[in-house]
Formats: sequence, structure tokens, C-alpha cells
Amino acid sequence: MENKCSFCGKSIEPGTGKMFVQSDGAVSFFCSSKCENNVALGRVSRRIGWIRKKAKKTTESKPKEKVEKPKPARKPKPKSKKKTE
Repeated sequence: MENKCSFCGKSIEPGTGKMFVQSDGAVSFFCSSKCENNVALGRVSRRIGWIRKKAKKTTESKPKEKVEKPKPARKPKPKSKKKTE
């Protein structure tokens, strides 16, 4: 079972990271001490710059299905008539 960090959302490999269980039974997983300390300081992950950059990279790296739009038919350009004098 692969867990995700409760702060940054990064996937945690089995055997690594830290699990924190509160007295009310809520379980939090942390990938690093950096994430654990940020939660202890009361920081909100959506306001942290390095998390937003990481989230942006992951959304950009997902392959998007490209739908090809048909190209509009081009009208031939009218030939210009030059006046000869």
C-alpha cells in the first residue's frame, strides 16, 4: 500500500517516511522532516511556494489527449490584375 504525504501530497515508498497517529485516531503520513515541521508550525500547504511548483510540474507532465481540429478550407487568393500602360 502506497501512502501520500499529508502535507505535500508526494507518494511515500514503503519503509520510508513517518506516520503520526493523533489521540483521536487521525493518521498523518510525512515524506520528510521538512513536511512534518511545516505542519507543526501550522502552515497551510496551498500557500507554500515549493509545493505549488511541484504540483504544477506534475499536472504539466500528465499527457493530455490532443483533439485535432479540422483546418478550415483556404480560399484561393484572387490574382491581381496589373494595369499596363
